[in-house]
Order: sequence, then structure tokens, then C-alpha cells
Amino acid sequence: MSSTNPRRPGPRVLVSGASISGLTIACWLARHGFAVTVVERAPHLRPGGHALDVRGPALEVAARMGILTTLRDRSTKLTGIAVVDSAGREIFRSTESTLTGGRLDSPDVEILRDDLCEVLYEAVGSQVEYVFGDSIASLTQDESGVDVTFVTAAPRRFELVIGADGVGSGVRRIAFGPDAQFLHAFGDLYVATFGMPNFLGLERWQVMYQEPDSVGALVMGLRKDLDARVYLGFNAPKGLDYDVRDSAAQKRLLADRVAGAGWVIPQITEHMLRASDFHFYSLSQVRMHRWSHGRIVLVGDAGYAVSLGTGQATSVAMVGAYVLAGELALHRDDLVRGLAAYEDGLRAYVTRNQDIALEQNTSAYVSKDEGESDPTGGIPDFGALTLPFALKDYPDRVRLP
Repeated sequence: MSSTNPRRPGPRVLVSGASISGLTIACWLARHGFAVTVVERAPHLRPGGHALDVRGPALEVAARMGILTTLRDRSTKLTGIAVVDSAGREIFRSTESTLTGGRLDSPDVEILRDDLCEVLYEAVGSQVEYVFGDSIASLTQDESGVDVTFVTAAPRRFELVIGADGVGSGVRRIAFGPDAQFLHAFGDLYVATFGMPNFLGLERWQVMYQEPDSVGALVMGLRKDLDARVYLGFNAPKGLDYDVRDSAAQKRLLADRVAGAGWVIPQITEHMLRASDFHFYSLSQVRMHRWSHGRIVLVGDAGYAVSLGTGQATSVAMVGAYVLAGELALHRDDLVRGLAAYEDGLRAYVTRNQDIALEQNTSAYVSKDEGESDPTGGIPDFGALTLPFALKDYPDRVRLP
């Protein structure tokens, strides 16, 4: 367990999770004059992950944070995608869209997850305390605050606890109950992302291979001298029961499912088994009637995961973090009231994004049932699915360096 501990004002807020929503909320709360501590189970910022999209109102959030130019500088800058058959022969190509980012002429930003986390971490600066290599063990709250015990660190008390710890949120499990109440898988797609040597020599390019209703892979290379980022997945119509925290078991499961597939899947599988930045997930949403319970609140995927289907999850998380921090700043003398304002202001936007994801998934299944064939795998236009959201102005109390 490691910690940084700058001198900070109050109110004291604990954020669980140092990924997109956690770092975004930490940055805004620090600007609003809160004393923020971020606890992260990993020993450092987590590497790897898939490409993320910052769209619509999230672009404005990034602009107000002063990081939009940096995001554009560090974006994937992809130039297109090719689809190949089992022998590696190209059967389709596009220089107008990619599978992960949609249309290339969009004003939106596609950026690797770990690059976005680094940008957000740098934007927060030294105004936030970080506790890496630890996690929350228990939460006990009363009218004035929350007593927190950690797996490693000494117990502490905070005025508010924010769960920004993803789809498998530990804070949600402790404060709201078992995952089964809120986590809803839809579709039958299971995907892993990881890095591997760029043995295909890709430069700002994607290559996709798909076996009908079965195994698929997407390899994305930004530079020939850098590792490529891989998506490797399969369909399981009856669903799967697996341990979300056992990556070794997930790797074995994935290797078994893709065994015998064509193209360069065998080589990709070998690299997957050795990958240290392996992430495995299903197409799913988190739906809850409430995102707060007393002085404990959820933000981003922990409270309202949208899914991969619309390319909006990152944007919804960044907008949600902005709104939560702002409403807490407006109601710093009554934080519970601020949580209510956050839910009231954001609920319709989140619900509509989730409904669109379900509609997209249903449309995909109708196409399968009707026997339609699409060699592109259905390259989406994510920009057309982006919803507007009017951001309030929440004046900063503290100007971060």
C-alpha cells in the first residue's frame, strides 16, 4: 500500500477507483475545494484496456478541465480498418470508419483507456491523496459521515464515499447489495482486451476477423514499434458463470473457447496467456433505482454502466462525474441534498443512453435472425447515437496547477 498525502481542506470525500469516473470526479471535487482521497486496489494506475470515446457533452467537460487539446494530441488517430478471412485475405476495408471509434470525420476523440487515465491523473495533480494497493473492507454510516475500514490502511472517517470502481463495484456490493440485483447481461458477447507485440506491423490501423456467430478478434496498432491492442472474444448464447476477479481462470476459459479458430488467433491466444494487462468482460449494464444511499453514492459504470454497444459509456461517466461534483459543490452544507440533485439532473440522460444500447442490441439480433450478412461486422456510427446534455456552470473554488 502506498499513499500520497497533501495538505487539503474539507469536506472529506473518499473515492473508490482510479479510472475514468474516479479520476474525473476527483479532479472536479478538488477544484471545488473538497478534501479528496482516492483508494485504488491496484498498486498503480491500471495499464491496458480498450479504446474509449469522448463524445458530445463529454468533450465540453474535457474542455472545462483544460485537457481537450491533450486528449486530441494523444488520440488513436486511426486511418481505417480491414476485415480479413481465415487465411488473412482482405475482404473489406474502410478509410472512413473504424469498429471502435465510428466515423473518422467525427469531432469526437478516441483514446486508449490507459492514456485517458494518465491525462486525467496529470490534470488532478498533487491536490488529491492517493492510496494505491488497498481497497474498502467495510462502510458504516450515520447522519454526519461514513466510517471506513480498509483491507490494509487504518480506519478513517469521511463526510462522503463515492463508488467509482466499475461494473464490479465493491462499494455497490457493500452499500446496496449483491450484483445480481443490478448487473444485467444482454447479448451473448464476451470480450478480452490486452496488449501484444505488433507482429502484424499495423500503423494507425485496425484488422478484424470474425467467424459467423462465434469467435472474433480485432487488432489495433498505432505504431509499428509499439505493442498492439487486441480485442478477442466469443459468443455464448446461454451465458457464462465465471469469477470476475480470477484473470487466470478467465484466460483459460477464453483460450478454450477460441481454440481451433482461423487467421492468427492461435498466435494471439499465446500472447493473451502471457498478458499482464488482461481485462475480460461481457456486454452488460448496471441499472439501479437509486445511485445513493445516505452518504454513499455511485458514479459511472458502478451505478449506471451503459455497455459497449453505443460507444457512450466513457462520455456518460465523465458527464456524471462533472454533475455529481458540481451538485455537491452547490450543496456543500447539505451533501445528501446534493446527491438528490445529482440523481434528478442526470437520471433521464443516463436512462436514455441505456435504452439506446438495448435497442441497438435488439436490432443486431433481429438482423441475425433474418440472416443478413455484413462482412464489416456492422461498423457503427457512434456519433449518431450521442445525446445532448446541458452542462451547468459550477464555478471552481480552487484553480489546480
